[in-house]
Amino acid sequence: MNKINRYIFFEISKGCLLVFFIFLSISWLLQFTRLISLTNLIQVEIFTIFYLSLFLIPNLITVIMPFVIMFGLIITFIKLHKDRELISIYSLGLNIKSITKPIVYFTFLNLLILIMFNFFLSPIIYKNYKIKEYEIRNTINFEKIIISNFIEINKDTFLDFKKDKQEFKEVFIKFTENKIDNIIYSNKAYISQINEIISFNLINGFKISIIDNNKIERLEFDDYNLKINNNSFKKYDNFDINTFNVIEDVKNRNYINILYKLSDSFIIVIIIFFFYFHNIISYKFNISNLITYLGFSSFTLILNQILKNSNFNLYLYLTFILLFCILFLTYLFFIKKNAQN
Repeated sequence: MNKINRYIFFEISKGCLLVFFIFLSISWLLQFTRLISLTNLIQVEIFTIFYLSLFLIPNLITVIMPFVIMFGLIITFIKLHKDRELISIYSLGLNIKSITKPIVYFTFLNLLILIMFNFFLSPIIYKNYKIKEYEIRNTINFEKIIISNFIEINKDTFLDFKKDKQEFKEVFIKFTENKIDNIIYSNKAYISQINEIISFNLINGFKISIIDNNKIERLEFDDYNLKINNNSFKKYDNFDINTFNVIEDVKNRNYINILYKLSDSFIIVIIIFFFYFHNIISYKFNISNLITYLGFSSFTLILNQILKNSNFNLYLYLTFILLFCILFLTYLFFIKKNAQN
């Protein structure tokens, strides 16, 4: 690329990077706020939530990328148009190719980035996010919990206690074992959880068991060990298609998921090409033409999302894509023909 090509390329890149950081910051803050809701029951450290939210960034990038390019192109070329830089380029005797070449490079670069994220980075990192979030949701961190309300461990087990610094006092447990209702009270306890098993080391208390015919059995203890199975705890099962990379999709013959990811990349090309033919070649950067561009790009993104959520089979989805491509190319042909006239 010559100096003019590099200048146009860097101007487009700067405009898109500006929009990228704005969109990424907003979307990440929204997700970070959502994750903070995990602390309603279990007191998760802010640093843990912050660390967990970082795993969402690759997935957010794939979502915001079309919008970044849409608004990045508009910002860049409005600036070049208002500063008379595009007119200066044409005044130097250069033609549209001086703008076409950097746009082609820009399109190719974004395709590589989006394909790398869609097929490899985003699924792998998003899978780690799902695992970590699932573990946080299903593990009660007794060391950090500070509330004294009843906690439902499972449908048959309820727990209440008072927390004095790092000590558990006045511990109350109501649970059902072998169809017998039991109530335990202890002055002090040590509580821990490993996977689905919650272990209680109870000190100085009593246990009441309600057996048949309303008989009550009472047991006083100095030291009592109890293990409760947390039925709500389940190890993460990789069922989300967004956590499958391209290798796993091929192994599972999930070709429709591969096509979905390809369509996300293809939309980037459509958005850039439409702007190139509709606005750049015809040199139209007024409000009405920019609104038309935004409307078409938004319609394309919405249509793609509707098609993906409609759960069409592979061939029907391909038919819709091909039909859209034919209509799009026909529209571009008329735009180019009108620009030449």
